[in-house]
Amino acid sequence: MLRFETITSLDVPELAPYRTLKRSAAHAALGIFVVEGDKVLDRLLESDFSIVSVLLIQERLAEYEPRLRTRPEKDITVFICTKAVLAELAGFEIYQGVLAIAKTPAPLTLQQILAAGPRPRLFVALDGLNNAENVGVVMRHCVAFGVSALIAGETCCSLFLRRTVRNSMGAIFKLPVLESPHLRQTLGELRAEGIRCLAAHPQPGDKILSQANFTNDCCLVFGSEGHGISQEVLAVCDESVAIPMANGVDSLNVSAAAVVFLYEANRQRGKA
Repeated sequence: MLRFETITSLDVPELAPYRTLKRSAAHAALGIFVVEGDKVLDRLLESDFSIVSVLLIQERLAEYEPRLRTRPEKDITVFICTKAVLAELAGFEIYQGVLAIAKTPAPLTLQQILAAGPRPRLFVALDGLNNAENVGVVMRHCVAFGVSALIAGETCCSLFLRRTVRNSMGAIFKLPVLESPHLRQTLGELRAEGIRCLAAHPQPGDKILSQANFTNDCCLVFGSEGHGISQEVLAVCDESVAIPMANGVDSLNVSAAAVVFLYEANRQRGKA
């Protein structure tokens, strides 16, 4: 059932999550995350994720009300306001006039991830990525190229930050994810299951991309924007693989590198 509430004041207690858009720790403690933008909300509405509330400018209510009425949740609050109130609440201009609060899903286990998805399995693991925009874009690439699951290590930013969800363009609603408390251990468990871990980390004597074998079960490991993959994580990978580039170019942005690796994996598997 929908409950509509027109707001002119920012003092409504239920608006607290919208007033703390950058406080990921507070949201994590409540088991919620923020959705921003119409395309991301559209994909949230198409998903099985539970919606707590929606905050819309008046001009967009007629567009979303029919779809919100089809949702299975027993109680969704729809806050309606003007653009000025929304900007004051968020602290910046929300150009599309659309925000929502959804519940973070129950975390998956590694065994659940291993049991799902087609063979050969293709995983992506992230080590030390702190740029939420990059993480969100990598999520989009994972969905585009049929990745079975994304594994984020303990040194990564949360996968449910507002900016991560926004830059994923809703891909997070389609992609199984695992936030690992110890990435080295998780990669070791993957290897014990016969899944090769390939580090996207150029080192002397590495194979180049076309020489690596992506046709069997494998996990592609990507490192931080500044320092690459940590030595601790590199040590547990089966091999390092480099993208051949012109002299004088150190590396690609991590999201760009992910595209190149995932395309090659799909090409070798006959999916390109």
